[in-house]
Amino acid sequence: MATMYLVQTFKQVGKKLVAEPVQQAKTEDKALMMAERLAPSRAGVIAFSQEVDLETDTYDEPRVLLRVGTLPPGLLEG
Repeated sequence: MATMYLVQTFKQVGKKLVAEPVQQAKTEDKALMMAERLAPSRAGVIAFSQEVDLETDTYDEPRVLLRVGTLPPGLLEG
């Protein structure tokens, strides 16, 4: 199993939130720093980690590290 650290940003286009490409970080700290750096210029940012088994291509439930701003309803809510 490997741990992936991901940051998803959203921009506001009119009344809609539009997802930007997901960015990957090497560590949890780097994902948090990336999310915090991007947050002031985006409508919303979420950083999360996910365990991945590369051999079987299976993914565990994501674990939210940080939520900032406006996000789509239900996005990774626990």
